[in-house]
Amino acid sequence: MDKIIVQGGRRLQGEVAVSGSKNAALPILISSLLTSETCVYQGIPHLVDINTTLKLLGGLGVEVDKESWAKDSGDLTLRADRVKNVEASYDLVKTMRASFLVTGPLLARFGRAHVSTPGGCAIGTRPVNLHLKGLAAMGASIDQVHGYMEVRAKKLRGAKIYLDLPSVGATENLMMAASLAEGTTVIENAAKEPEIEDLAAVLNKMGAQVQGAGSDIIRIEGVTSLRGVKHRVIPDRIEAASFVIAGVLTGGNVLVTGARPAHLDAFSIKLKEAGVDLVGGENSFGVKGNGKIKSVDVTTLPYPGFPTDLQAQMMVLMSVADGVSVITETIFENRFMHAQELDRMGADIRLEGNRAVVRGVKELSGAPVMATDLRASVSLILAGLVANGTTEVSRVYHLDRGYERIEQKLSKLGAAIERIRG
Repeated sequence: MDKIIVQGGRRLQGEVAVSGSKNAALPILISSLLTSETCVYQGIPHLVDINTTLKLLGGLGVEVDKESWAKDSGDLTLRADRVKNVEASYDLVKTMRASFLVTGPLLARFGRAHVSTPGGCAIGTRPVNLHLKGLAAMGASIDQVHGYMEVRAKKLRGAKIYLDLPSVGATENLMMAASLAEGTTVIENAAKEPEIEDLAAVLNKMGAQVQGAGSDIIRIEGVTSLRGVKHRVIPDRIEAASFVIAGVLTGGNVLVTGARPAHLDAFSIKLKEAGVDLVGGENSFGVKGNGKIKSVDVTTLPYPGFPTDLQAQMMVLMSVADGVSVITETIFENRFMHAQELDRMGADIRLEGNRAVVRGVKELSGAPVMATDLRASVSLILAGLVANGTTEVSRVYHLDRGYERIEQKLSKLGAAIERIRG
């Protein structure tokens, strides 16, 4: 099993290019099921979750051309004109929650989906009841048999759907299903993330009629068919922010190119409150290190609030800040597992339910630590960058689900980091 070894104490300097967004790419790749025509997607990152999605789509009968993507271009070509299977197996869905997003497109185009209940990172309960409730409102029949959801509908009908929570996955699934439904679908309390807007942009290029993406009310006028598309996914805002935090932690000057700072307003505000000097423009985002970090309180919220996917990284920053901060996690109930590992490195973190009280320390110490999920993985690497001595991060297979060649990118900035193949 691979490990990441980090020698702390290096000041990071330079520019690093952000990869395409994993969270945008997954539903966009799956949207290829909605048409029989060729779809070309650009800027797709090389990640385990992307490969899992391509394997899933290939198993359904989608023709996947990875030749140029394998050569590092980031371009993928998909064609779903010979789909013969509507089953998403447990072996794939258990490793990645986003696999459940095939349900809406399969149901809308082929009238049936047989999909395993999902898995993914162990960060808390993330039920799919909102997906199913919405599909049922559109006329689908749903049965659970031996761990699979059997979903059927001769023809989906437009409906007014209210989401009890602004679920990103449910919003995406229902948007795709509604694109080929008969009539008008209105999704209220919809998720507002940039990844929702990117999916809507793809669907509209395909001939769908989606309005309101990015707001809490999305309106979809169903059409009879969709066409092929060519689209470049948005940059990964979580990766961009992670590199910015790396710069802050090491007192360095780091600029992330190809990023969209507008997608990170809540994060930027918190960094400024912490005394960080931010730099950049419309398509770049960075930090000019001053070595001073003040403690700030953070509460994770649905977009445009502070992202739960940056909570672990922010906890590392607060671990070496001046003062005491309170980090409140409102999205997932089990997303503080990295706190114990940070304590092993000398952090002072006290957990109180869904709150973490973080008292800043003068320095962290390198230690052997274990990653428990995707964002915890990168947080431990960030901690290793600022720690005194050597940090050994194990179980980094989580990391490869969401960060493209992170050790090479950090090395380019001057970090002493290497991957040990195991």
